[in-house]
Amino acid sequence: MGYDIEASPAKGYRLNLEDLPFNAFEIGSNLKTSFIGKDISFYKEIDSTNETAKEFASKGAKEGFAVVADSQTKGKGRLGRRWDSPAGVNIYTSIILCPDMPPVFAPQITLTAAVAVAETITEYLGRPPEVKWPNDILINSKKIAGILTEMNSEMDRINFVVIGIGVNMNMSKKMLPDELRLIATSLKEEAGEEISRIDFIQTLYLNMEKWYKKYLKDGFEPVRNAWKGYFRMEGKMVKVKEMDRVIEGAALGIDEDGALILREKGGNILRVTSGDVEMRP
Repeated sequence: MGYDIEASPAKGYRLNLEDLPFNAFEIGSNLKTSFIGKDISFYKEIDSTNETAKEFASKGAKEGFAVVADSQTKGKGRLGRRWDSPAGVNIYTSIILCPDMPPVFAPQITLTAAVAVAETITEYLGRPPEVKWPNDILINSKKIAGILTEMNSEMDRINFVVIGIGVNMNMSKKMLPDELRLIATSLKEEAGEEISRIDFIQTLYLNMEKWYKKYLKDGFEPVRNAWKGYFRMEGKMVKVKEMDRVIEGAALGIDEDGALILREKGGNILRVTSGDVEMRP
């Protein structure tokens, strides 16, 4: 991202964005990770970085292999929802991980990625975002980033996990679809200036690697403690939509496995392992 350099309060410098090509070579230049993003498959346009990463993983791509796209035609979020993916403004990337663990622990990797994304956004915005269990990152209650985790596994072991990360970087409000303008935002809108996508994705990969290594070495508790620092729903009433039911209660946080803990009106404590969370009015 020879380029002109300008001051930036978050990083101490900012590259002149008009001069920056967004491609695998620039992303790999000066990348300080040991394995995440060291091998990159870059596309100007692709259907879905997650789908492509799964194809690479099934063919034996190594841990840390990353797929990056400038735009997606079929970007997706959880439950098959569409992720709007215009060119030239955002981050769309998927990372292959191969943790040696049973599939039951895969949701913890999503929360690990959430901590890495939140930490990266904090570095550039100068203030922390909010995590929304299990996979969204918010600023002022508006979605700025999302994580989609997909897994290939056997009964007792994970073959690979693909962590898809989408971050709204330099979109202006008018670029957002009408139905999203009240519920989504971007770093540019919040910071008041454009931010280098090259610099951001390099920092994201570094933070993702740091937290993934910490998770593998020290377990989930350090990740859980960090995640709680970004959680703003504790004690607030929420509604959780599961596949076949809707649960309402006060959000208490996450347990040692990463499940959401709710307290119903009658005092009953529930453990939620999947579902969509909405704040109650």
